[in-house]
Amino acid sequence: MTNKFKFATSSFLALSLLLSACGQDEKKEENNTQSEKNENEEKATETDNEQSVTEDIATTVESYNTGKDELAKAKEDKEVDYEMVSKLYKEDLQSLVKKRDGEFETSMDQQITTALEAGKSGDLDGYVVKQIFDKIMQEAFFLTMRHEFIEIKEHWGEKEEVTTELEEAKAFYAALEGTVQKRDAAYSTKMAETIQGGFDEMDQAVENDDELAFQLGKQIVDKTLMRTFYLAVGAEPHGYATKAAKEAKEDPESARVEQAEGWAFYQSLTGYLEKYASEEAKMIESQLNLESDVTKLDPKAINEAFVSGFSKVALHEYEESQEYWGEDKSMITALEGALFIEILETDFQRELGEDGYADLRKQAEDYIGAVKADDQEKAKEILTSIEKTLNEFTK
Repeated sequence: MTNKFKFATSSFLALSLLLSACGQDEKKEENNTQSEKNENEEKATETDNEQSVTEDIATTVESYNTGKDELAKAKEDKEVDYEMVSKLYKEDLQSLVKKRDGEFETSMDQQITTALEAGKSGDLDGYVVKQIFDKIMQEAFFLTMRHEFIEIKEHWGEKEEVTTELEEAKAFYAALEGTVQKRDAAYSTKMAETIQGGFDEMDQAVENDDELAFQLGKQIVDKTLMRTFYLAVGAEPHGYATKAAKEAKEDPESARVEQAEGWAFYQSLTGYLEKYASEEAKMIESQLNLESDVTKLDPKAINEAFVSGFSKVALHEYEESQEYWGEDKSMITALEGALFIEILETDFQRELGEDGYADLRKQAEDYIGAVKADDQEKAKEILTSIEKTLNEFTK
């Protein structure tokens, strides 16, 4: 991968910073009118609250790691203390998981509880149980980050509350960072760096009382995490679908572990795909579900379904960008469209060539620039080319 693509995500981050630049000087001037004494008192209170919050979440993450490590003993055929893991889950993790189930209409608690019970009874391989527990808990942490971002939107203007909620999101991200770094190593991407940049932008946005800048930074973080999960599941050549299919030719039982990893990671992506690409979502689920025959897993079909599905999602975001022209949401969805294109970077490079993908990226960047300039005629002209390319991948 050449440098111009390796650092691609940073250009969208820079664009989001550019988009949110308007009105910053006025807000800074207003902030500077506050007395130094009040600022220091506020910062001291915020620091105390942040420390308390992060300590509580660190305990939650530690319990997750303890359970994950205990279940990992199954890989070496060691005895797993399922009673301990179940007790730990019920006392320290289940409440969080159930809250997210209720908020996002997911079934994470049932998935984890069923897996632990099946492991204890011997109906499910212990290392498969480990993968389900691990990856579904990562989904719970990811959705909790989204929960915190929703809370921030609802409490915007209450600086202390917003700062605390942002620190909570960062603390939950700590449980996902290892997954991001692993994909960075496999695909020569810089997603961990991009996510940190997104958080830095959100910090500055809170300081400047710039809600649009916050929403743009949030999209950078959220969609880069979605890219991480996609690279783990359905991208070629390092996704678990590819790994499981290859392993199934020699050892179907071992392949089920990788199938489980792919299925569990996929759960973090179902929200968008089920809503905007239901056929593709059903196909991927049917392939990765543990009830399916791993020897019949078709990684190419899974990959094509992801490419088609995310292309449809990108098209939807661009449609909304036009629908909400003149509002902040138009700018936000323009960036989202570009980020969904970037999720498929490796696929578009393969199918379009590096120059073809560079052209598509440039169009996405130019579209964002047209939104910023409030030039709808130019935006529509650019969008015609983007839609033509994306529609080719939805067939």
